[in-house]
Amino acid sequence: MGDPKRQRKKFDSPRFPWQMDTLEAELKILGEYGLRNKREIWRHKTLLSNYRGIGRSLLGQSVDERETQEKQLLGRLNRLGILHEESELDDVLDLTLEDILDRRLQTLVYRRGLSQSMQQARQLIAHGHISIDGQKVSAPSYLVLREEEDKIEYSPKSPLTDPDHPITRATSIPAEPMLPENEEENKNE
Repeated sequence: MGDPKRQRKKFDSPRFPWQMDTLEAELKILGEYGLRNKREIWRHKTLLSNYRGIGRSLLGQSVDERETQEKQLLGRLNRLGILHEESELDDVLDLTLEDILDRRLQTLVYRRGLSQSMQQARQLIAHGHISIDGQKVSAPSYLVLREEEDKIEYSPKSPLTDPDHPITRATSIPAEPMLPENEEENKNE
C-alpha cells in the first residue's frame, strides 16, 4: 500500500501577527468576505505569493527562456478569471488578495444574488444547496473557473429550487439601489 503522504500546511502565517494594522486589515477582510478564520486569508495570501513569485522569477529570465512558462502562468490565471486574456506578466505582480477572494464560490454565490449575505452563501454551500454545472460543490473556498461562473445555481435536489421557498423568494425580490443623498435631491427637483 505504500507510505502515506505527510500532510503539510497550505499557508504561511504572518511574520508579525500582532501588528495592529495587520490585525485591522485582516479583520476587515474577514467581515467583508464572510471568512471563518484568518487561516483562510493566509491560505489565499500564500497562493497569491506563489503566483507573484513565479512572475518575478520569469521576469528575471530572458524572453526566449520564459515564453512557454509565461503562457502557462497567464493561461492559468485567465482560466481562474483572475486576469484578462490580454494581460501581461507585469499584471501578475499587481494582483491583490481581493482579486483571489473575488473568485471564491462563496463570494460569487452572494454576488449572483443566490443568498442574502456572505454568511448565508457559506451556509448554503456547506449544506449542499449550491451546484456548478449540476455537480454539487460543498467547499466555500473553491476557486471558480471563468467558464464555470455562469453555471452556478441551486442544486437540482435542493428544496431551494422551489420558487415558494422563503430564501428563494427573499433573494428573487429586486432591491432598489441605494442612491447617495445628492442624487435623491436631484431626482426630486
